[in-house]
Amino acid sequence: MRCGKMAAPAAGTRGGVRRRCQRLLYWVPVLFISSILCWSYYAYVTQLCLLSMANIGEKVVCLIAYHLFFMLFVWSYWKTIFTLPMNPSKEFHLSYADKELLEREPRGEAQQEIFRRAAKDLPIYTRTMSGAIRYCDRCQLVKPDRCHHCSVCDKCILKMDHHCPWVNNCVGFSNYKFFLLFLAYSLLYCLFIAATDLQYFIKFWTNGLPDTQAKFHIMFLFFAAAMFSVSLSSLFGYHCWLVSKNKSTLEAFRAPIFRHGTDKNGFSLGFSKNLRQVFGDEKKYWLLPVFTSLGDGCSFPTCLVNQDPEQVSTPVGLNSTTKNENHLFPPKTLRDSQSHLLTDTQSWTECSANTEKGKVVPKGMSNLGLTVENET
Repeated sequence: MRCGKMAAPAAGTRGGVRRRCQRLLYWVPVLFISSILCWSYYAYVTQLCLLSMANIGEKVVCLIAYHLFFMLFVWSYWKTIFTLPMNPSKEFHLSYADKELLEREPRGEAQQEIFRRAAKDLPIYTRTMSGAIRYCDRCQLVKPDRCHHCSVCDKCILKMDHHCPWVNNCVGFSNYKFFLLFLAYSLLYCLFIAATDLQYFIKFWTNGLPDTQAKFHIMFLFFAAAMFSVSLSSLFGYHCWLVSKNKSTLEAFRAPIFRHGTDKNGFSLGFSKNLRQVFGDEKKYWLLPVFTSLGDGCSFPTCLVNQDPEQVSTPVGLNSTTKNENHLFPPKTLRDSQSHLLTDTQSWTECSANTEKGKVVPKGMSNLGLTVENET
């Protein structure tokens, strides 16, 4: 008995040590990028500009431009790493009483009623593949639209795009703008280095440089800048396309599912509004890594929602824009190609969605409000 009592604390200690080691390993990619950045600073400023460039004017211009790109690169990278991902607000969490009911009740109609009651007043449009309410069993909450559970962070992340090992952080609603600027400024940083280093790289191969250690720094600096420019340009171009379509990386691989079916462009509001959702209304802040994204991350305007007077409006405090914000996203006009999806009236409360007289209910959708499925 005594040995058995001692085994549990020992196992817990080993598990804690393992988790701490994993957390330390997660910082290895960040340390690698930081090391490359520090070396590139030394190679460009000291070896190229100060020791290899003979023209004073060229030195001054290159140093000023380089430090501008370097500052913006480091600033946006820092913000992407250390901005904490946002989690769903308390309205989406189950109450203590509901949690107790879930523990006592077997899976069945009783649990389905608990989830239905918890989600009825929330601005939720998306569902699982079977048409069920999206619920996270680990976090014990009803998932907001575009929210997903990150297995690395072990949390539900608002508007999760992906977990990026190069920043050791989840990229989501709170830092997606910073991530985009990080890609943009890192690409400009590499392109600038490659462009200004090119003539000295050519001199290296034509024996036009003195035989010093600077020539090797110049050679490797050009190779590294050119290599990173290729990979960054493709990644940055892909995320620019995602922004133009108002999609996340997860939504690009698996289209969001709404009450009436799948729609890969369900959150697209048009190029201008899609851009403003990420960068905000004030264009003077677009190029700076300061948070200006619109909304609260818990609800998003969608062109699949019928905005007629009979429909229940978004609950106060859960709108995509808060009362204290000056900006407001008007609902987007429904696309003609989707008009057939809204032949019947919707309501978040879903209390009498399938009992109205003369209402046509698609096959297999008659009990959507009561169907619940865990999704992680």
